[in-house]
Parts: sequence; structure tokens; C-alpha cells
Amino acid sequence: MSWISWTPLDRRYDLCHVVTQDSHANTTDHGPRSGPGADQLGEAAKTASDDKPTADAPKKATIPDFVGMGLQSAQDKAQGAGLHGLTSHDALGRERMQAFDRNWKVRSQTMEAGAFKPTDTDLDFGALKLREDCPAKNEKPPTAEGGKVPNFAGESVKAARSALDSGVSLTVKNALPDDRWVLVESNWKVCTQEPAAGTSLNGQPVTLKAVKFEESCP
Repeated sequence: MSWISWTPLDRRYDLCHVVTQDSHANTTDHGPRSGPGADQLGEAAKTASDDKPTADAPKKATIPDFVGMGLQSAQDKAQGAGLHGLTSHDALGRERMQAFDRNWKVRSQTMEAGAFKPTDTDLDFGALKLREDCPAKNEKPPTAEGGKVPNFAGESVKAARSALDSGVSLTVKNALPDDRWVLVESNWKVCTQEPAAGTSLNGQPVTLKAVKFEESCP
């Protein structure tokens, strides 16, 4: 009688999967392997993140010389250089609006020509009408310092009004005998005032008499 050899089912399963004692040994955890661990990888990632800039550095530009240019041309040139925080004011202190930029010229600029500045820096132009002569310096509008009435003589009616509290009762009259209304106050200059300059402001009304800037006070 012949005998037929056979292999246990579990042994055939092991052979199909090539699972041996040696292979089990190779999968045994013998402790940490060489190379960077989780802590080291975490520190490296954190360092790389810290090295990244939080925001882009501001751009810079060399400031051109705008003095003597027309206001519109100066603004166009400034914008071409990357400067966009542009403002302007009346260099004569009359508080006129620069409504039509081509009718004005630059007398001064707040950033020195040739300076290397961030492009987000504000730039202000002191401006005059084209036909006007440049003053020796920028004229500042009057202010009511120390609760006293400023000296308004020669100042524009608009600047005088701006110097007073908005609650002050202000009356403006034509100083000449002709019957004219004082409409565009920045075109009129103060000749006389009541109360006088230096008087304490205690809520009393203020009266100004004025003529146009090209006219002489009586």
C-alpha cells in the first residue's frame, strides 16, 4: 500500500505568503531607526515656517523734483513713480480748492527731491495759481490759539471762518460801498474785524469786512 505525503493547510498558507520565521524576525520592532525622527522633522518645519517673510517689504522709489511743474503734471509723474498718496494745499493759506489741477503749479513738496522713500508715503504739494508769484514760504492759515481771536487782516474770509469754531455766529460784509455778495470766500481778504485780534472768544458774534484780493482795503 502506497502512502501519499501531504502538507498541512496552514503550512501551505504560510508558503503562499512566504511567511517564515526569518521574515517575522525582520518585522520585529527593535527600537528607533537611524534618521530624523518626528520631533526633528517638526522642528525643521517650524524653522522653515519662521524663515518665511510675514509680508512683502514695502517698495521704494527715488522722489523726483516737482517744484515748478504744473500740478497735474506733477501728480502724473508721481503716480508713474509708484506714489499714490497724493494731496495738495493752497500755498498762500487762503484754503482754496485745487479743483482744476492744470490751473495750478507746485511751489513745494513734503518729501525732498532725491530721497529714497517707501512708495506708500504720503506726498503733499503746496500749490499756487499759474499767474501767482511764489511766496518766500508756505503761508499757513490762522488759528484761534489760546481761545483768542486771531488777527484776520489780509487773510481770506474762508481761512478766517475755518479758524473759528463752527458754532460762532459770523457775519461777512463787503468793505466797499458797492452792493456785492461775498460768495467765494477764498477770493476775498479781510480788511477789518470785530472783535479785535487778541480778544478772548466767549461765544460773541464776529463781523468781518472784506474786499477781493486784487482790491485795496478802504
